[in-house]
Amino acid sequence: MLVTRLLERGGHRVTAVENGQEAVEAVARGHFDIVLMDVQMPVMDGLDAAREIRRHELVKGSGHVPIIAVTAFALSGDRERCLAAGMDEYLSKPIRADALSAAIARLAAAPANR
Repeated sequence: MLVTRLLERGGHRVTAVENGQEAVEAVARGHFDIVLMDVQMPVMDGLDAAREIRRHELVKGSGHVPIIAVTAFALSGDRERCLAAGMDEYLSKPIRADALSAAIARLAAAPANR
């Protein structure tokens, strides 16, 4: 996966999952600095996965893990739907390395708990 290679080249450790349900389970089990969430995935889409992650954060009182939407959807309103689902950033495919780096830098500089 191109995004995985970009992140690893940047010195980041990557955990990849196959679908939104696995993403929710991975976040519930471990600590992640940032989650990159594809919007269109099998089993549970990225929007529902983001909502579920946010719900778990509220129930558990855990910190806010930043979520970056990664999507082929670039129509009017798509960005807003991602943000409304609880995602913090929005990147449309194809992902440019500079845009990914900038989004990560913005989120890394943001306060830990929103």
